[in-house]
Amino acid sequence: MIRKTFKTISTSEKLRSFIQKYNIPADYLFPNRRMVSKGVFIGLFIAFIPMPMQMLAVVSVIPFARFNVPIALSMCWLSNPFTMPPMYYMEYLTGSFLLGMETTPVELTLEWFSENIGNIFIPLYVGTAFYSVFGSILGYYLVNFLWRSSVRKDQEDRKNGNGKYELKKKEEL
Repeated sequence: MIRKTFKTISTSEKLRSFIQKYNIPADYLFPNRRMVSKGVFIGLFIAFIPMPMQMLAVVSVIPFARFNVPIALSMCWLSNPFTMPPMYYMEYLTGSFLLGMETTPVELTLEWFSENIGNIFIPLYVGTAFYSVFGSILGYYLVNFLWRSSVRKDQEDRKNGNGKYELKKKEEL
């Protein structure tokens, strides 16, 4: 389903003129399985890291890897002002568990964070590493699986005569 949406968008004349006008390499906008899954991987990896300007971090990866940049940028918004506190708390708890440390009761105030940053920093980033690595790998393989199953389903539908192309032909007759 999303694959078909990407195909529709990628053939848009507005998008093509935008790419030509601003001289954007088309590789960074390709809506194919590899580019989209790499974009999901990079975007999710960075989304779990508690740092400011995550979108800038995605853009800084562009010279080193080819991926669908709009997908990666949108995946960064997994961590937004509403989801950040529960995500980072979950990462802190996971890091504390992995390190075998006791957790400190958390208060959502700047004063508490400035007083306890030394106690929560290492467990937070251990949990961050855990979720960044495993969450991005899971996202990568999930997108690949869903994309391939969508292609297989379309091929089976065309082979069995149940596809949208055959339905259009029947309606025209």
